[in-house]
Amino acid sequence: MKIAIHHTEDTFSERWIEYCQQNRINYKLVNCYGNDIIEQINDCDALMWNHHQSEYKDVLFAKQLLFSVEFSGKKVFPDFNTNWHFDDKIGQKYLLEIMGIPFIPTYVFYTKKEAMDWIKSASFPKVFKLRGGAGSNHVKLARTKNDAIKFTKKAFGSGFSQFDRWGYLNDKIMKVKGGQETWKGILKGIARLFIPTEFAKMRGREKGYVYFQDFIPNNNYDTRVVVVGNKAFGFKRMTRKNDFRASGSQNYHFEKKGVDERCVQIALEVNKKLKSQSTYYDFVFDATNTPLIIEISYTSLVHPYDNCPGYWDDSLNFHEREFNPQYWHMENIIATIKEERLVRSI
Repeated sequence: MKIAIHHTEDTFSERWIEYCQQNRINYKLVNCYGNDIIEQINDCDALMWNHHQSEYKDVLFAKQLLFSVEFSGKKVFPDFNTNWHFDDKIGQKYLLEIMGIPFIPTYVFYTKKEAMDWIKSASFPKVFKLRGGAGSNHVKLARTKNDAIKFTKKAFGSGFSQFDRWGYLNDKIMKVKGGQETWKGILKGIARLFIPTEFAKMRGREKGYVYFQDFIPNNNYDTRVVVVGNKAFGFKRMTRKNDFRASGSQNYHFEKKGVDERCVQIALEVNKKLKSQSTYYDFVFDATNTPLIIEISYTSLVHPYDNCPGYWDDSLNFHEREFNPQYWHMENIIATIKEERLVRSI
């Protein structure tokens, strides 16, 4: 058995490699950006790549490469069921709706006229989002019909930069005030007003659709539940000061008592329906205290979650112990390879 790993610093791959070294698993570092990537993995049973939504090269072809490798019969992480809707809120809308999964009511329009007609009868506020982005990038509150009209005109006009310069600066200011960064963060935010990111330069402007979600008030945090295989862990992400957004706040509460187990149960059940290897589910609670999914992802930061006190199994038993979800990724990939070999041998 040999596992191919594309390595990038500060991603899942650091722990995948660590696992292989500690458990004497044969692995090979590969370069998924190389023209010869198919040749590189020819002698491997699996390919694992923690690709990212903020790297323009990854957005161009990571899913297509992984789909192709999986189609050939090799195992991959993330696989098709885990990966196709990654960083695609529009895709997630259709998926969660058709599966009957508890999801915040969401509205997508592909013509300006349809959007404007809907705005006339819609109630506000609503949350405006672009289909992709992390850390609440381009997530804004349309407080009034006029706000929604402004967003819609821009969506079907000049469009939106892939990088929210003013939002980035405001985030830096808030993090400096909260002690999460030094004053140099503000200087970096000011510099980004004039120097766009490589991603924004290469990907162009986002336009041609508009996406709104119902605003669920009175939530000063969201609940993130992460499911890997048949295990789950969770924590609270507090909203930013004077803001409705929790994503990107980096203000986490890890106590078990702070996690509503209904969220854990829903996440475990949904993950089985989606047949996903690993999914991050973000929840808020509506006026009836019913948990609703905001959006999903296959990946996020690595190190902050080490502070979780334990995890739930799929019978909702809580195991108070240290754990490493990236090790679970590797264990599950190895198990699927062994299982398939066993089936072939029968």
